[in-house]
Parts: sequence; structure tokens; C-alpha cells
Amino acid sequence: MLAALVIVLLLVLLLVRVPVGFAIGIAGVIGLLLQGGPQLVLGVLETTPHTAVSAYSLTPIPLFILMAQFVLRSGVAGELFDAARIWVGRVPAGLGVATTLSGAVFAAISGSSTAAAATLASTAVPEMTRRGYDPRLAGGLVAVVGTLAAMVPPSIILVFYAVLAEESVGQVLVAGFLPGVLVTVALVVTTLLLVRRRPELAPRGERHPLAVKVRTLTAVAPVAVLFALVTGSIYLSLATPTEAAALGAAGALAIGLVRRRLGAPEIRAALLDTLGSSVMILLIIAAAHVFGYVLTLTRVTETVVGAVASIPAPAAVVFLGIAVVYLVLGAFLDQMAILALTVPIVLPVVEQLGYDPVWFGVMVVLLAEIGLVSPPLGLNVFIVARATRQPTEQVFRGVVPFVVAMLVVVLLFTFVPQIVLWLPGTMAG
Repeated sequence: MLAALVIVLLLVLLLVRVPVGFAIGIAGVIGLLLQGGPQLVLGVLETTPHTAVSAYSLTPIPLFILMAQFVLRSGVAGELFDAARIWVGRVPAGLGVATTLSGAVFAAISGSSTAAAATLASTAVPEMTRRGYDPRLAGGLVAVVGTLAAMVPPSIILVFYAVLAEESVGQVLVAGFLPGVLVTVALVVTTLLLVRRRPELAPRGERHPLAVKVRTLTAVAPVAVLFALVTGSIYLSLATPTEAAALGAAGALAIGLVRRRLGAPEIRAALLDTLGSSVMILLIIAAAHVFGYVLTLTRVTETVVGAVASIPAPAAVVFLGIAVVYLVLGAFLDQMAILALTVPIVLPVVEQLGYDPVWFGVMVVLLAEIGLVSPPLGLNVFIVARATRQPTEQVFRGVVPFVVAMLVVVLLFTFVPQIVLWLPGTMAG
């Protein structure tokens, strides 16, 4: 009864837009107070928050955020889009394909779904509509492409999951790479099928000589090399995630300085934004550990695991039921709030079903990202609609075929989990 009360309180706080860290912390403290009184509250608060935020596994988070901030302020998004447009723009829906490919790379480097959606909305959507693309297709595609930031390493949300689940940060990051690629392919195929069925949605682009194509590659090569170094060093175990993140931040700074895109004002703004984002995430983690004490004391996890174990259905079917819950939560709540609220409860259930925690991390992040483009809230949709001055309903209609494609990928990963686990299983060391 107490656990249900605390969880309902947390959901209410989140729905009325109390900041995630404060909402989780308030619910946790009230739960402890009702369970054991002021002494229990003081005892937990004395040690738990400090222990939670002092974990070494958290250090990649501010470094990846700093790397993303430097990249965002270096004007890389426009260069990636131009390169992809020139290389694949001639094929049917080529500009849409270019948006997906460049957006996937930029989203991966930026590490933020909303930042990727906002940036692409200001660069790709105007270009697509100017060239005769259907505004609904352009807006919907950009909103969905932004969600790839959570899948392809370096992904801040995957690091956040790894810390909550006490899993290897490196393995969780690497596990997101192949699913991110497959989701990107699914979005490209969906775009091509839509335009093949209705050619008026998107015209062909223009041809470009090879010399122009090569010149665009030289512009984006430093960023591509940086991305390969960060991801490759983790995969080959040449560096820890923390070392790779430090390399990425230093490399992004160097690229910005050499290109004269980063000055003192930009660097200062990047550092301040990194500080704010990092503190927010650390607050959520500290609060989640306090909330976890309530779940432990009230034996919620054991109760849920026992209830799920008694369900007479295959593991994949049970997980699909869990996936539906995540899709509903994703339509209303922030991704970090979803993870902080559910991972302590649902992860043991998933392990009881026989699934790997690394696989579950990729799946839960993918499901939460689908929520970013799902009504009624769909944050990415509102960002794109505001940036492009389109009606929100129009962008929501535009994302529908792409969400269907992502759900097909979810089904594929559910019934063939080895797709997600293959790459981390081949990691060096």
C-alpha cells in the first residue's frame, strides 16, 4: 500500500512538471518518512546521495555532454547535412535520406534527442520544403531522426541506464550501435517506400560532380574520425568510457578551435550548459537511489517478480506487455524519469524472464525514445512544430509511418535479442 502511494505521488509530481530530480527525491523522502520516521530519513540522506553520485562510472556523462556542446557550437550539423545531400540527393527522396543519415551521425555526436531535433528542424526542414518536399513528411522525419541520439554511442541516456542497472558502461554503449544503425536503415527504407507510393511527396535532387562530393567529405572528416575514435576505443577496449569521453571532448574542442568556430564566449557557454546538465543528471541519480530504498523496504521488486513469474505466457509475450507500458509512459514522461522510476522494479523482472540486462537497456531506451514522438506530449514533435511553424497535428501525422517502422524493429529485437547482444559479445578484453 505504501509503495503504491509513493509511486502515485511520484507520477503526479512528474505530470505537474516538477523537475525530475526533485520529484523523485520528494517521493522517496516521504516514503521513507512514512516507513520509518525521521531517523530513517536522516540515516539514508546522510550517506546514500554522496555514495550514488561519487561512482566513477558517472564520469563519462559530463565529458560526453561537453563533447556534444562543443560539436553543437561548431556548426557541424549544416556540414553533415550538406555532405549527405550532395552524395545521395539525386536518388528519389534523396534529401530525406540525406536528412536521416546526417541526422543519425549528428544525433549520435550531440547525445541529445531534443537538441538534434531542434538543430535539424532549423537546417534540414527549410531546405526540404524549399525543394518541394511535403511539409508533413519533412517535419515527421526530422522529429523521429532526433531520437537516434539515444541509441548510437556516445549516448548519455545509455550511460545513465548503465549506472542505474550497475552494468558495464562500455558494453551498454556498444550494444546501442547496431540497433541504432538498424533503426536508421528502417527510417531510410520507410522514406523510400512512402515516396515510391506517392512520388509527389518528394522530388529528385540534383546531380553533383565527384570533385564537389570529395570536397564535402574533407569538411566532415574530422568529426567522423572523432566519432570513430571515441566509439572504436571503447569497443576495442583501448580506453575506458571515461577516457574515450575525455578524448571526445578534447577532440571536439580542438576541431572547433582549428576551424575558428569556438571562441571564449562559445567555450564559456558550453561549460555552463555542461555544468547545468550534469548537475541535473546527478540529482536524478541521487534521488533515484533514495527512492530505491523505499522500493527495497516495501519489497515491491520481489512482489512484481513473483507476479510476473506466475503468468502462463512465453517470455517474449510478457515483455511485449512491458513494452506497451513503456510506450505509454514515454508519451507522458521524460526518458530519465522513466528509467529512474522503472529500472529498479522492471530490470529484475526482465532478468527473471531470461533476458540480458544489456539488451534490456537498449530496448527500454528505444521504447522511451518512441515516446518522444508520440501524442499527447511528444516533445520532439513540439520542438519541430515550433521551429518550422507547422501545426503540431501535422507533424504528429508525419511521424506515424516512422513510428510504425520503429515498432517493427522493437518486435525484431524482442524475438531475436542476439542482434543487440552480438556486438558487445565481440568486444576486445
